[in-house]
Amino acid sequence: MSLPPLVEPAAELTVDEVRRYSRHLIIPDVGMEGQKRLKNAKVLCVGAGGLGSPALMYLAAAGVGTLGIIEFDEVDESNLQRQIIHSQADIGRPKAQSARDTVLGINPYTNVVLHEGRLEADNVMEIFSQYDLIVDGTDNFATRYLVNDACVLLNKPYVWGSIYRFDGQASVFWSEHGPCYRCLYPEPPPPGMVPSCAEGGVLGVLCASIGSIQVTEAIKVLTGAGDPLLGRLMIYDALEMTYKQVKVRKDPDCAVCGPNATVKELIDYEAFCGVVSDEAQEAAAGSTITPKQLKEWIDDGESIDIIDVREPNEYEIVSIPGARLIPKNEFLMGTALQDMPQDKKIVLHCKTGVRSAEVLAVLKSAGFSDAVHVGGGVIGWVNQIEPDKPVY
Repeated sequence: MSLPPLVEPAAELTVDEVRRYSRHLIIPDVGMEGQKRLKNAKVLCVGAGGLGSPALMYLAAAGVGTLGIIEFDEVDESNLQRQIIHSQADIGRPKAQSARDTVLGINPYTNVVLHEGRLEADNVMEIFSQYDLIVDGTDNFATRYLVNDACVLLNKPYVWGSIYRFDGQASVFWSEHGPCYRCLYPEPPPPGMVPSCAEGGVLGVLCASIGSIQVTEAIKVLTGAGDPLLGRLMIYDALEMTYKQVKVRKDPDCAVCGPNATVKELIDYEAFCGVVSDEAQEAAAGSTITPKQLKEWIDDGESIDIIDVREPNEYEIVSIPGARLIPKNEFLMGTALQDMPQDKKIVLHCKTGVRSAEVLAVLKSAGFSDAVHVGGGVIGWVNQIEPDKPVY
């Protein structure tokens, strides 16, 4: 559906700005009026990572007057495959500062506001209230629901995107005019059911595809041009090179934007999304060992069976000596249980300890009461035992 422009136009464009944005000005659906609206707009990008990188760069290039960046992380070498706003020289720098410098290099007329820290329930309302539009570039469910609920409570529109391997999604949510994120996804998936990009990977260029769609939608909402993806979910399959749309209707029973909403204030989103399930937490209590303890067991010749519950491609990158690969899903399906030894202590590990804790809960319930898992996973092993091995 078409919407009225979100922001009022600025008073004028300077001669230099007219020259810079001339290719926009000759588009009838943007023109001088639309470019003035972009100049007057205040947009916050949540995250300066895979989606935030192209989003921030194209928002700046488009002439958005004020760009906010909220980001707590530092640039890591593994980011550079997809987070193109950062460079080799930025490794170790705060992402927010690196992103700011790139944005100002693209457009010195953009006012960049940094919010260096985590977006949380105790700061989101104050931060979001300063902006007209939110662009969500987050990669975890807890923050996605936090962004959505804050936008609903503040009546802010936001542009959402999601990426995984070769697949991407994008939509516009604005509860005053259409559905919100909870109308599409009322509840988060069970903990560990949907791998993160760090666990499953993402094609670097996919970030550009979805990030540029997010910016296109932001420009449309800000200027009132065209029909934004409000009430529509765009799904992109890079392997098949196909785009399809799914209608998203406002849910009359939505917990946050429905007429009988039960969520009237921000909640504990980590608990809501169950970052680690209660069963996994209970199983891991008293059954978690450190990488150093595992090394001692190996050196002492303990009777143990080390099982890596990651995916085969992860195992190829780096592995703990002596570990055999049985992906987590085989435990969830029950097919791996018959291969578990009865005469050895089972030691599970994954990348960081989340997936192995979930598998540990499965084994405990199946009667393997003395099974343990490695806290910190293979990343902890590399950091503490074999620092010359690669990490990912």
